Amino acid sequence: MLMDDRMGLEAIEIETGARPVASVIVMHGLGADGNDFVPVVPELGLPPGLPVRFVFPHAPTRPVTINAGMIMRAWYDVLELGGGREDEAGFRASQAIIEGLILKEKAHGITAGRIVLAGFSQGGAMALQTGLRHAERLAGLVVLSAYLPLASTVPGEAHPANRDVPIFMGHGLYDDLIPVARARASRDLLVKQGFRVAWHEYPMPHSVCAEEIRDLGHWLRETLESGR
Repeated sequence: MLMDDRMGLEAIEIETGARPVASVIVMHGLGADGNDFVPVVPELGLPPGLPVRFVFPHAPTRPVTINAGMIMRAWYDVLELGGGREDEAGFRASQAIIEGLILKEKAHGITAGRIVLAGFSQGGAMALQTGLRHAERLAGLVVLSAYLPLASTVPGEAHPANRDVPIFMGHGLYDDLIPVARARASRDLLVKQGFRVAWHEYPMPHSVCAEEIRDLGHWLRETLESGR
């Protein structure tokens, strides 16, 4: 099913059963769209007794600096490869969009404590950017092949409500776009600040693999069932 959010973005919705008891909002990576992770849903192996609504929003289109200003779907601009300057305005704008998606799920009757923010690459960065600052306790954050953005602002901006939110981080050992060392550094920063991170490494490039999907399915089931 296709739906529009209040800011004009489209998103794909998939429900694994009648009357969902939880929601997972999944943000895609640079240049992709909401369709990218739809095939993963049945591979997660969630039980029939745990109906979940998955929401796959399409990011806005914008020029991307590292791609010679080409216009594509992106949650924020990428100014330099490998770190360096960050598009703070882009992060903040997309954070507001994702906050709107959380509000929409709450309007469906799903409490914040039953909502997971998830994402791959840029989408994973946005899961952290939004989730750590959200004013209500969320069910969890999923960060796949990504990193912690605007890291220096986290100590002052992280909301106490999500200081103990469970975080699943998965990364490829052979990732040439976001090296695993950068992701490990993000993990270490989060752990140092007291966040609960379940860290997983896989022998893969900048992608996902069957083992990661299986681990994520187990984590999602445990996380969502523990909050019922």
